[in-house]
Amino acid sequence: MWSENAVAPASIQPGVAADATANATASSNPRFLQIERLGKAYVPARPVFADVSFEIARGEFVCIIGHSGCGKTTILNVLAGLDSATAGHVFMDGREVDGPGLERGVVFQSHALMPWLTVRQNIAFAVKSRWPPWTAAQVKAHVEKFVAMVGLLPAIDKKPSQLSGGMKQRVGIARAFSIQPKMLLLDEPFGALDALTRGTIQDELMGIVRETQQTVFMITHDVDEAILLADRILLMRNGSDTPAGYVPGGIAEVVANPLPRSRTRSGLHHLDGYYALRNHIVDFLVTRAHAH
Repeated sequence: MWSENAVAPASIQPGVAADATANATASSNPRFLQIERLGKAYVPARPVFADVSFEIARGEFVCIIGHSGCGKTTILNVLAGLDSATAGHVFMDGREVDGPGLERGVVFQSHALMPWLTVRQNIAFAVKSRWPPWTAAQVKAHVEKFVAMVGLLPAIDKKPSQLSGGMKQRVGIARAFSIQPKMLLLDEPFGALDALTRGTIQDELMGIVRETQQTVFMITHDVDEAILLADRILLMRNGSDTPAGYVPGGIAEVVANPLPRSRTRSGLHHLDGYYALRNHIVDFLVTRAHAH
């Protein structure tokens, strides 16, 4: 089993050597986000998950993978301050998270745009909330910068009904980045998109994250997406009944991504160690994602 404290198998070592500095983010900037013994129970005797603990370093991209029902979205919502845990604590930058805040940007699978506002107005609404004293000119310049970053300047004065699904997700990403959050939380933001659009936006997100050094926590069901984007991948198991009794869900394993951080979608499958990493994650999902 690979963990954040383990050495990767020999077949993965070329990736480590190729980009040891880029993938050492967690050790150089520890404890930006701390999750301590988090638990969630709707039925006291059968918590969805329990004793979930991990850390995310500043500037690190972490993905979490697991089957539906294991509690991934609940964890993200707790990090966002949109839900409360039954047990445990979340600390960001030394302060406990106890509600929503503009220091955390959230992008959901559904774009959550206000349909009566244009692209410009949707993003401006967030920017004005973040910086109330700004002048109209400052807001305009800031909005246009982030709309340009996701390639949507030609559509800046269109309403969501005039945009494709991929364009709406770009607006959601631009809006989240525009408030310059300390952390970005992504809940399967590309899950409803076709493969080509998904790939294009993955590339755009990867470019923006590298440019801004944004800290990101992302839920995905796509193994290749996690390998492409993440510095570390949390493998989460479901709660289940066993001969010894009910075992709640939790983080089963933390996998450090040893591939070069400069990886691209088109070149991913050519990298030494890619198939070993992919097979390890798929094997977990197929055979080990449920407690035994």
